[in-house]
Amino acid sequence: MDIAPATPRAELTFRDATEDDVPVLVRLVESAYRGDASRAGWTSEADILQGQRTDAEGVREVITTPSGRVLVAEQDGLVVACCQLEHRGKAAYFGMFAVRPELQGAGLGKVIIAEAEHTAREEWGVGEMHMTVISVRHELIAWYERRGYRRTGELSPFPYGEERFGIPQRDDLAFELLVKEL
Repeated sequence: MDIAPATPRAELTFRDATEDDVPVLVRLVESAYRGDASRAGWTSEADILQGQRTDAEGVREVITTPSGRVLVAEQDGLVVACCQLEHRGKAAYFGMFAVRPELQGAGLGKVIIAEAEHTAREEWGVGEMHMTVISVRHELIAWYERRGYRRTGELSPFPYGEERFGIPQRDDLAFELLVKEL
């Protein structure tokens, strides 16, 4: 499985990730958020964080967590997007959301987040979806707000000094909790 070119018009299918998907998912997440490749899309964090966004160990941990799953979106058998879902009591957590940079802005993100919300609601019976977003990512937060998420003002610290999550380029990073009723 690779992340070779795909078109925004091809049929989208969903499946749960397996450990065999780890290398492809690491490349996908990295390409969507870090380095020059990420600048082809609009979700790049390259100006606020350098270094890696994730690694094989982190992706494998998310895939194998008993209370969670990674939803993979494919077009013509090629991985084009992914997201993490984790069952947390009355809510689900949404994370590790990545769409291939060259396909961003084509409407795939809306379809994928809707599928994630549907999956969490139907399979776990949860009433809310939670996520955390770096608080200075105003454009991204606005995109989630247009999807029905609301800012809570609840902040948690960015893990400064843990290069596994990236190398901050500014000293004001924090995660804000966003919530949507399903």
